[in-house]
Amino acid sequence: MMISGGLLSAALLAVAAGAPATMPHYDHIFVIIEENHTADQIIGNPAAPNLTRLAKTFGYASEFYAERHPSEPNYVAMLGGDTFGIRDDDAFYCKAQTKDWGCPHSGAAGYVDHTVTAPGLTSQLAAHHLTWKGYFEDIPTPGSRVYRWPVPGQPVPGKPAELYAVKHNGFMNFRDVQDDPAIVQKVVGFDILARDLASGNVANYVQIVPNQCDDMHGVKAAEAPADCAKKNAAALIGRGDSDAAKLVDEITRSPVWSAPGNSAIVITFDENDDDTPSGHPDGCCGSGLQDKDNPGGGWIPTIVITNHGPRGAVDPTPYNHYSLLRTTEDALGIAEHLGHAADADKGVRDMTPLFAAGGGKGVPARTQ
Repeated sequence: MMISGGLLSAALLAVAAGAPATMPHYDHIFVIIEENHTADQIIGNPAAPNLTRLAKTFGYASEFYAERHPSEPNYVAMLGGDTFGIRDDDAFYCKAQTKDWGCPHSGAAGYVDHTVTAPGLTSQLAAHHLTWKGYFEDIPTPGSRVYRWPVPGQPVPGKPAELYAVKHNGFMNFRDVQDDPAIVQKVVGFDILARDLASGNVANYVQIVPNQCDDMHGVKAAEAPADCAKKNAAALIGRGDSDAAKLVDEITRSPVWSAPGNSAIVITFDENDDDTPSGHPDGCCGSGLQDKDNPGGGWIPTIVITNHGPRGAVDPTPYNHYSLLRTTEDALGIAEHLGHAADADKGVRDMTPLFAAGGGKGVPARTQ
């Protein structure tokens, strides 16, 4: 990594000097999840001016990695500290040899049950009397268990097919969420997001997942707008960039953001959708090409925006989604760490320099 100019934030200087920074308590953590781009496709790209601005203004984890390709294992990793052997985007209800359109890989050797019975972050939050909520753009109904929506046999006027995909809803992979009688209050659409933010009635942990046009994934449907087509890379990035800025604006206008307590917005990506050498395919912190279950999903952009924390900070520490889970646990006051979030011996550590209280100037991001 090349660093030039500027000063490290107070938290980063403390780390560099060997003095551990302290993770403050957070009341709310919002995680916005985008799709399928490597860090250098976003930060500094003229097509992504808003994300570039937010990275420079607030905090940027310049060496952040996903766990594997494709999408679903990374969404599960963020919540469970493991991919649990999931290696595809099949639906959460799939088991070996399940004959369903949502389970196209179920005949593969080593195929695992895509419902996870191990505890996840939702279990931890409940045990500590904390709350969670997931907001999914274009989910057809609260708590829906559909694989994709809309589908060709049930079109929705004015919407391309498959805007919502359950592979981008990691909550649904966990048995405790599937069995939660309050699921219709916890897995909801963007209409509820607007209402909750306006009222300030927001959960302690929130995931926000745009639809496949707005998260930079793109769809192949013939009726999709031009800026949702995968082949139109700059337009797709631009659409996602504008949508992310809108979500950040809505959160920062909410009463929770101006409250005395600490709140943070994390904008991260699932993986970089590119396992070629030029796509930075590896992982970090115990995940790597030698690990069949966590071989690395590539270098991805991750931005941290806090209401009271660092400004202009760039942290070059290697992080991954397990680091983000560990950070969430620590920031919300949960002492135990799930799965690989506990792998401090492999370099999994929390992202304290980007969450610590106090301002400071940062340094430019990694340059190629």
